[in-house]
Amino acid sequence: MGSHLFAELARRTLDDARHEVEVYGQEIPEYRFVEHDGRRRAEALDYAVWLRRRTLDLAPEGTPLGQEDLDHIASMGASRARTGMSAASRRRVLGLHTNLMLREIQEASGPENTDELMRVMVWFTTQGTRGIDAYTRGHAAEQKRRLPFVARVRALTAALLADDSLAPGLARAVGMSPAASYEVVVVRVPGRPAPATGGREAIVEALLTHHRMPIAWPRAEELVALVPAGCTPDTARPGRDRSARDRALAFVRDAGEAVARPCAVGTSTGRVRALADAYDRARRVSLAAPLQPVPHRLHTLADVFVELAVAEDRDIDSWLSGVARTLARGPELLATLETYYAHDMHRRNTAAALNIHPRTLDYRLQRVRRLTDVDPGSARGVRILSTVVTRAASGAWTA
Repeated sequence: MGSHLFAELARRTLDDARHEVEVYGQEIPEYRFVEHDGRRRAEALDYAVWLRRRTLDLAPEGTPLGQEDLDHIASMGASRARTGMSAASRRRVLGLHTNLMLREIQEASGPENTDELMRVMVWFTTQGTRGIDAYTRGHAAEQKRRLPFVARVRALTAALLADDSLAPGLARAVGMSPAASYEVVVVRVPGRPAPATGGREAIVEALLTHHRMPIAWPRAEELVALVPAGCTPDTARPGRDRSARDRALAFVRDAGEAVARPCAVGTSTGRVRALADAYDRARRVSLAAPLQPVPHRLHTLADVFVELAVAEDRDIDSWLSGVARTLARGPELLATLETYYAHDMHRRNTAAALNIHPRTLDYRLQRVRRLTDVDPGSARGVRILSTVVTRAASGAWTA
Protein backbone atom coordinates (compact mmCIF):
# COMPACT_ATOMS: atom_id res chain seq x y z
CA MET A 1 0.00 0.00 0.00
CA GLY A 2 3.00 2.26 0.32
CA SER A 3 1.63 3.96 3.42
CA HIS A 4 2.53 3.69 7.07
CA LEU A 5 -1.10 4.35 8.03
CA PHE A 6 -2.58 1.56 5.94
CA ALA A 7 0.22 -0.82 6.89
CA GLU A 8 -0.39 -0.14 10.57
CA LEU A 9 -4.14 -0.65 10.17
CA ALA A 10 -3.47 -3.96 8.41
CA ARG A 11 -1.16 -5.09 11.22
CA ARG A 12 -3.79 -4.29 13.83
CA THR A 13 -6.78 -5.75 11.96
CA LEU A 14 -7.30 -8.91 14.01
CA ASP A 15 -6.72 -7.23 17.38
CA ASP A 16 -9.04 -4.37 16.49
CA ALA A 17 -11.73 -6.78 15.31
CA ARG A 18 -11.50 -8.79 18.53
CA HIS A 19 -11.75 -5.62 20.57
CA GLU A 20 -14.86 -4.54 18.68
CA VAL A 21 -16.64 -7.83 19.34
CA GLU A 22 -15.70 -7.62 23.01
CA VAL A 23 -17.08 -4.08 23.26
CA TYR A 24 -20.36 -5.18 21.73
CA GLY A 25 -20.67 -7.96 24.30
CA GLN A 26 -19.94 -5.54 27.14
CA GLU A 27 -22.10 -2.65 26.01
CA ILE A 28 -25.12 -4.29 24.38
CA PRO A 29 -27.14 -6.88 26.37
CA GLU A 30 -28.59 -8.44 23.21
CA TYR A 31 -25.06 -9.06 21.93
CA ARG A 32 -24.06 -11.14 24.95
CA PHE A 33 -24.53 -14.26 22.85
CA VAL A 34 -20.87 -13.83 21.83
CA GLU A 35 -19.91 -14.94 25.35
CA HIS A 36 -21.73 -18.27 25.10
CA ASP A 37 -22.16 -19.14 21.43
CA GLY A 38 -18.85 -20.01 19.79
CA ARG A 39 -20.29 -20.18 16.27
CA ARG A 40 -21.91 -16.76 16.45
CA ARG A 41 -18.84 -15.25 18.07
CA ALA A 42 -16.72 -16.61 15.22
CA GLU A 43 -19.20 -15.21 12.70
CA ALA A 44 -19.09 -11.77 14.37
CA LEU A 45 -15.29 -11.81 14.45
CA ASP A 46 -15.01 -12.90 10.80
CA TYR A 47 -17.30 -10.07 9.77
CA ALA A 48 -15.34 -7.48 11.78
CA VAL A 49 -12.11 -8.66 10.16
CA TRP A 50 -13.66 -8.71 6.67
CA LEU A 51 -15.00 -5.16 7.02
CA ARG A 52 -11.60 -3.80 8.01
CA ARG A 53 -9.84 -5.62 5.19
CA ARG A 54 -12.32 -4.32 2.64
CA THR A 55 -11.71 -0.81 3.98
CA LEU A 56 -7.97 -1.31 3.43
CA ASP A 57 -8.58 -2.74 -0.05
CA LEU A 58 -10.83 0.09 -1.24
CA ALA A 59 -9.97 3.25 0.70
CA PRO A 60 -6.44 3.90 -0.73
CA GLU A 61 -7.84 4.42 -4.24
CA GLY A 62 -11.22 5.75 -3.14
CA THR A 63 -13.04 2.76 -4.65
CA PRO A 64 -16.64 2.52 -3.45
CA LEU A 65 -18.19 -0.56 -1.92
CA GLY A 66 -19.52 -2.87 -4.61
CA GLN A 67 -22.95 -4.45 -4.70
CA GLU A 68 -21.49 -7.74 -3.48
CA ASP A 69 -19.99 -5.90 -0.49
CA LEU A 70 -23.28 -4.22 0.32
CA ASP A 71 -25.16 -7.52 0.02
CA HIS A 72 -22.72 -9.12 2.45
CA ILE A 73 -23.21 -6.26 4.93
CA ALA A 74 -26.99 -6.61 4.56
CA SER A 75 -26.71 -10.35 5.22
CA MET A 76 -24.95 -9.59 8.50
CA GLY A 77 -27.77 -7.21 9.50
CA ALA A 78 -30.24 -9.98 8.73
CA SER A 79 -28.18 -12.45 10.75
CA ARG A 80 -28.28 -10.15 13.77
CA ALA A 81 -32.06 -9.79 13.41
CA ARG A 82 -32.33 -13.59 13.52
CA THR A 83 -30.62 -13.56 16.92
CA GLY A 84 -33.43 -11.33 18.17
CA MET A 85 -31.48 -8.08 18.13
CA SER A 86 -33.86 -5.11 18.39
CA ALA A 87 -33.74 -1.94 16.34
CA ALA A 88 -32.44 -0.06 19.39
CA SER A 89 -29.52 -2.48 19.77
CA ARG A 90 -28.84 -2.29 16.06
CA ARG A 91 -28.51 1.48 16.33
CA ARG A 92 -26.12 0.99 19.25
CA VAL A 93 -24.03 -1.50 17.26
CA LEU A 94 -23.73 0.85 14.30
CA GLY A 95 -22.84 3.78 16.52
CA LEU A 96 -20.16 1.80 18.38
CA HIS A 97 -18.73 0.45 15.13
CA THR A 98 -18.40 3.94 13.67
CA ASN A 99 -16.74 5.30 16.81
CA LEU A 100 -14.35 2.34 17.09
CA MET A 101 -13.28 2.51 13.45
CA LEU A 102 -12.65 6.25 13.66
CA ARG A 103 -10.61 5.75 16.82
CA GLU A 104 -8.55 3.00 15.18
CA ILE A 105 -7.76 5.21 12.21
CA GLN A 106 -6.75 8.10 14.44
CA GLU A 107 -4.56 5.91 16.65
CA ALA A 108 -2.78 4.35 13.67
CA SER A 109 -1.99 7.67 12.00
CA GLY A 110 1.05 9.84 12.56
CA PRO A 111 2.05 13.37 11.55
CA GLU A 112 3.51 12.02 8.31
CA ASN A 113 0.19 10.42 7.29
CA THR A 114 -1.92 13.53 6.69
CA ASP A 115 -2.78 12.72 3.07
CA GLU A 116 -3.58 9.07 3.80
CA LEU A 117 -5.63 10.06 6.86
CA MET A 118 -7.74 12.48 4.84
CA ARG A 119 -8.20 9.88 2.10
CA VAL A 120 -9.42 7.14 4.44
CA MET A 121 -11.63 9.54 6.40
CA VAL A 122 -13.36 10.77 3.23
CA TRP A 123 -13.85 7.19 2.09
CA PHE A 124 -15.14 6.07 5.49
CA THR A 125 -17.59 8.97 5.70
CA THR A 126 -19.24 8.28 2.35
CA GLN A 127 -19.01 4.49 2.26
CA GLY A 128 -19.82 4.15 5.94
CA THR A 129 -23.22 5.68 5.28
CA ARG A 130 -23.84 3.20 2.46
CA GLY A 131 -22.77 0.35 4.70
CA ILE A 132 -25.08 1.48 7.50
CA ASP A 133 -27.98 1.68 5.05
CA ALA A 134 -27.25 -1.85 3.80
CA TYR A 135 -26.96 -3.27 7.32
CA THR A 136 -30.23 -1.58 8.29
CA ARG A 137 -31.95 -2.82 5.13
CA GLY A 138 -30.96 -6.39 5.91
CA HIS A 139 -31.93 -6.11 9.56
CA ALA A 140 -35.29 -4.48 8.76
CA ALA A 141 -36.11 -7.00 6.02
CA GLU A 142 -35.45 -9.90 8.38
CA GLN A 143 -37.44 -8.24 11.14
CA LYS A 144 -40.30 -7.80 8.70
CA ARG A 145 -40.31 -11.54 8.16
CA ARG A 146 -40.04 -12.31 11.87
CA LEU A 147 -41.64 -9.45 13.85
CA PRO A 148 -45.32 -8.51 14.07
CA PHE A 149 -46.35 -5.32 12.31
CA VAL A 150 -46.97 -3.58 15.65
CA ALA A 151 -43.40 -4.27 16.76
CA ARG A 152 -41.97 -2.90 13.51
CA VAL A 153 -44.05 0.27 13.80
CA ARG A 154 -42.90 0.62 17.40
CA ALA A 155 -39.28 0.43 16.20
CA LEU A 156 -40.00 3.12 13.59
CA THR A 157 -41.63 5.38 16.17
CA ALA A 158 -38.69 4.96 18.56
CA ALA A 159 -36.24 5.75 15.75
CA LEU A 160 -38.09 8.93 14.78
CA LEU A 161 -38.32 10.13 18.38
CA ALA A 162 -34.61 9.44 18.88
CA ASP A 163 -33.73 11.46 15.75
CA ASP A 164 -32.23 8.32 14.23
CA SER A 165 -31.09 8.73 10.62
CA LEU A 166 -32.26 5.18 9.93
CA ALA A 167 -35.93 6.08 10.40
CA PRO A 168 -36.74 6.63 6.67
CA GLY A 169 -35.66 3.08 5.86
CA LEU A 170 -37.79 1.72 8.70
CA ALA A 171 -40.76 3.75 7.45
CA ARG A 172 -40.48 2.25 3.99
CA ALA A 173 -40.19 -1.22 5.55
CA VAL A 174 -43.65 -0.85 7.11
CA GLY A 175 -45.18 0.80 4.05
CA MET A 176 -45.30 4.35 5.44
CA SER A 177 -44.04 7.35 3.51
CA PRO A 178 -41.45 9.36 5.48
CA ALA A 179 -42.58 12.91 6.27
CA ALA A 180 -40.51 16.07 6.66
CA SER A 181 -42.20 16.96 9.95
CA TYR A 182 -44.62 15.41 12.41
CA GLU A 183 -47.09 16.48 15.03
CA VAL A 184 -46.03 14.53 18.11
CA VAL A 185 -49.14 13.55 20.06
CA VAL A 186 -48.73 12.22 23.59
CA VAL A 187 -51.84 10.74 25.21
CA ARG A 188 -51.32 10.43 28.96
CA VAL A 189 -53.36 7.57 30.43
CA PRO A 190 -53.09 7.78 34.23
CA GLY A 191 -54.74 5.48 36.72
CA ARG A 192 -54.15 2.16 38.38
CA PRO A 193 -53.78 -0.50 37.39
CA ALA A 194 -51.95 0.60 34.26
CA PRO A 195 -52.93 -1.25 31.09
CA ALA A 196 -50.95 -4.50 30.81
CA THR A 197 -48.39 -4.89 28.04
CA GLY A 198 -50.59 -7.26 26.08
CA GLY A 199 -53.53 -4.89 26.36
CA ARG A 200 -51.43 -1.96 25.21
CA GLU A 201 -50.22 -3.90 22.18
CA ALA A 202 -53.79 -4.85 21.29
CA ILE A 203 -54.90 -1.20 21.51
CA VAL A 204 -52.02 -0.06 19.30
CA GLU A 205 -52.80 -2.79 16.78
CA ALA A 206 -56.45 -1.70 16.66
CA LEU A 207 -55.49 1.96 16.27
CA LEU A 208 -53.12 1.11 13.42
CA THR A 209 -55.98 -0.36 11.40
CA HIS A 210 -57.55 3.12 11.20
CA HIS A 211 -54.54 5.41 11.61
CA ARG A 212 -51.63 4.54 9.32
CA MET A 213 -48.95 6.48 11.19
CA PRO A 214 -46.11 5.75 13.65
CA ILE A 215 -47.73 4.74 16.96
CA ALA A 216 -46.19 3.26 20.09
CA TRP A 217 -46.93 2.82 23.79
CA PRO A 218 -43.43 3.31 25.26
CA ARG A 219 -44.47 3.81 28.90
CA ALA A 220 -47.29 2.42 31.01
CA GLU A 221 -49.12 5.77 31.07
CA GLU A 222 -48.09 7.15 27.69
CA LEU A 223 -49.41 6.47 24.20
CA VAL A 224 -47.58 8.28 21.38
CA ALA A 225 -48.51 8.96 17.76
CA LEU A 226 -46.61 10.86 15.08
CA VAL A 227 -48.98 12.56 12.67
CA PRO A 228 -47.34 13.62 9.38
CA ALA A 229 -47.56 17.42 9.19
CA GLY A 230 -46.88 19.97 6.49
CA CYS A 231 -45.43 23.48 6.65
CA THR A 232 -47.32 26.74 6.79
CA PRO A 233 -47.36 28.50 3.39
CA ASP A 234 -45.49 31.62 4.50
CA THR A 235 -42.65 30.17 6.57
CA ALA A 236 -40.09 27.40 6.55
CA ARG A 237 -40.87 26.50 10.14
CA PRO A 238 -43.05 23.45 10.78
CA GLY A 239 -46.72 24.30 11.01
CA ARG A 240 -49.84 22.47 12.08
CA ASP A 241 -51.76 22.11 8.85
CA ARG A 242 -55.46 21.45 8.98
CA SER A 243 -55.24 17.85 7.81
CA ALA A 244 -52.65 17.02 10.46
CA ARG A 245 -54.79 18.59 13.17
CA ASP A 246 -57.88 16.70 12.02
CA ARG A 247 -55.97 13.41 11.92
CA ALA A 248 -54.54 14.04 15.36
CA LEU A 249 -57.98 14.80 16.81
CA ALA A 250 -59.44 11.68 15.21
CA PHE A 251 -56.59 9.65 16.68
CA VAL A 252 -56.99 10.95 20.24
CA ARG A 253 -60.73 10.37 20.15
CA ASP A 254 -60.25 6.76 19.04
CA ALA A 255 -57.45 6.32 21.59
CA GLY A 256 -59.64 7.65 24.39
CA GLU A 257 -62.42 5.28 23.41
CA ALA A 258 -60.00 2.36 23.27
CA VAL A 259 -58.41 2.96 26.70
CA ALA A 260 -61.80 3.76 28.26
CA ARG A 261 -60.45 6.10 30.94
CA PRO A 262 -59.79 9.86 31.19
CA CYS A 263 -56.77 11.01 29.17
CA ALA A 264 -54.67 14.16 28.84
CA VAL A 265 -53.29 15.15 25.45
CA GLY A 266 -50.12 17.10 24.72
CA THR A 267 -48.83 17.97 21.26
CA SER A 268 -45.84 19.65 19.67
CA THR A 269 -44.69 19.84 16.06
CA GLY A 270 -41.13 19.26 14.90
CA ARG A 271 -39.07 18.38 11.89
CA VAL A 272 -37.51 14.98 11.38
CA ARG A 273 -34.09 14.80 13.06
CA ALA A 274 -35.39 17.31 15.64
CA LEU A 275 -38.31 15.30 17.03
CA ALA A 276 -36.65 14.48 20.35
CA ASP A 277 -37.24 18.05 21.50
CA ALA A 278 -40.81 18.05 20.21
CA TYR A 279 -41.45 14.77 22.03
CA ASP A 280 -40.11 16.20 25.28
CA ARG A 281 -42.38 19.25 24.94
CA ALA A 282 -45.43 17.14 24.14
CA ARG A 283 -44.76 14.92 27.16
CA ARG A 284 -44.47 17.90 29.50
CA VAL A 285 -47.62 19.43 28.05
CA SER A 286 -49.52 16.15 28.58
CA LEU A 287 -48.47 16.15 32.23
CA ALA A 288 -49.92 19.65 32.73
CA ALA A 289 -52.97 19.31 30.46
CA PRO A 290 -56.39 18.57 31.99
CA LEU A 291 -57.76 15.06 31.89
CA GLN A 292 -60.63 14.64 29.44
CA PRO A 293 -63.21 11.84 29.81
CA VAL A 294 -63.54 11.93 26.02
CA PRO A 295 -60.47 13.57 24.40
CA HIS A 296 -61.63 16.42 22.20
CA ARG A 297 -58.79 18.95 22.33
CA LEU A 298 -55.10 19.00 21.47
CA HIS A 299 -53.19 20.95 24.11
CA THR A 300 -50.00 22.77 23.17
CA LEU A 301 -47.32 24.60 25.12
CA ALA A 302 -49.27 27.84 24.65
CA ASP A 303 -52.24 26.32 26.51
CA VAL A 304 -50.41 25.24 29.66
CA PHE A 305 -47.20 27.28 29.89
CA VAL A 306 -48.35 28.84 33.17
CA GLU A 307 -49.14 25.45 34.69
CA LEU A 308 -45.76 24.09 33.59
CA ALA A 309 -44.00 26.97 35.31
CA VAL A 310 -46.09 26.50 38.44
CA ALA A 311 -45.31 22.78 38.56
CA GLU A 312 -41.60 23.59 38.82
CA ASP A 313 -42.06 25.89 41.85
CA ARG A 314 -43.04 23.87 44.89
CA ASP A 315 -44.10 26.85 47.01
CA ILE A 316 -46.43 28.28 44.37
CA ASP A 317 -47.85 24.86 43.56
CA SER A 318 -48.51 24.20 47.24
CA TRP A 319 -50.27 27.55 47.61
CA LEU A 320 -52.49 26.90 44.59
CA SER A 321 -53.32 23.38 45.76
CA GLY A 322 -54.47 24.97 49.03
CA VAL A 323 -56.79 27.24 47.04
CA ALA A 324 -58.15 24.13 45.31
CA ARG A 325 -58.82 22.46 48.66
CA THR A 326 -60.67 25.58 49.79
CA LEU A 327 -62.81 25.54 46.65
CA ALA A 328 -63.57 21.85 47.18
CA ARG A 329 -65.72 22.91 50.16
CA GLY A 330 -68.21 24.61 47.87
CA PRO A 331 -70.88 23.04 45.62
CA GLU A 332 -68.99 21.98 42.49
CA LEU A 333 -67.01 25.21 42.44
CA LEU A 334 -64.00 23.81 40.57
CA ALA A 335 -66.21 22.33 37.86
CA THR A 336 -68.12 25.60 37.64
CA LEU A 337 -64.94 27.63 37.24
CA GLU A 338 -63.62 25.21 34.62
CA THR A 339 -66.76 25.68 32.53
CA TYR A 340 -66.79 29.44 33.20
CA TYR A 341 -63.27 29.90 31.81
CA ALA A 342 -63.88 27.43 28.97
CA HIS A 343 -66.71 29.73 27.83
CA ASP A 344 -64.61 32.91 28.17
CA MET A 345 -66.56 33.97 31.29
CA HIS A 346 -69.82 34.33 29.33
CA ARG A 347 -72.55 33.92 31.97
CA ARG A 348 -75.41 32.62 29.86
CA ASN A 349 -73.27 30.20 27.86
CA THR A 350 -71.67 28.93 31.06
CA ALA A 351 -75.03 28.45 32.77
CA ALA A 352 -76.40 26.64 29.71
CA ALA A 353 -73.37 24.32 29.60
CA LEU A 354 -73.81 23.54 33.30
CA ASN A 355 -77.59 23.22 32.87
CA ILE A 356 -78.22 25.66 35.70
CA HIS A 357 -79.94 29.05 35.99
CA PRO A 358 -77.68 32.12 35.50
CA ARG A 359 -78.58 33.18 39.06
CA THR A 360 -77.27 29.86 40.35
CA LEU A 361 -74.06 30.53 38.47
CA ASP A 362 -73.85 34.00 40.07
CA TYR A 363 -74.32 32.44 43.50
CA ARG A 364 -71.48 29.99 42.87
CA LEU A 365 -69.14 32.72 41.65
CA GLN A 366 -69.98 34.78 44.75
CA ARG A 367 -69.20 31.73 46.85
CA VAL A 368 -65.77 31.53 45.17
CA ARG A 369 -65.14 35.19 46.06
CA ARG A 370 -66.10 34.64 49.68
CA LEU A 371 -63.95 31.52 50.07
CA THR A 372 -60.82 32.77 48.30
CA ASP A 373 -61.12 36.56 48.41
CA VAL A 374 -60.53 36.48 44.65
CA ASP A 375 -63.03 37.70 42.04
CA PRO A 376 -63.24 35.01 39.30
CA GLY A 377 -64.02 37.66 36.67
CA SER A 378 -61.08 39.92 37.46
CA ALA A 379 -57.67 39.79 35.79
CA ARG A 380 -56.22 38.56 39.08
CA GLY A 381 -58.93 35.94 39.33
CA VAL A 382 -58.26 34.64 35.84
CA ARG A 383 -54.54 34.37 36.56
CA ILE A 384 -54.98 32.51 39.84
CA LEU A 385 -58.19 30.53 39.51
CA SER A 386 -57.77 29.35 35.91
CA THR A 387 -54.37 27.95 36.88
CA VAL A 388 -55.91 26.23 39.90
CA VAL A 389 -58.61 24.74 37.68
CA THR A 390 -56.17 23.38 35.09
CA ARG A 391 -53.74 21.98 37.68
CA ALA A 392 -56.60 20.27 39.49
CA ALA A 393 -58.07 18.91 36.25
CA SER A 394 -54.67 17.45 35.27
CA GLY A 395 -54.72 15.19 38.33
CA ALA A 396 -51.47 16.72 39.57
CA TRP A 397 -52.74 17.02 43.15
CA THR A 398 -54.37 13.60 43.38
CA ALA A 399 -51.37 11.46 42.32
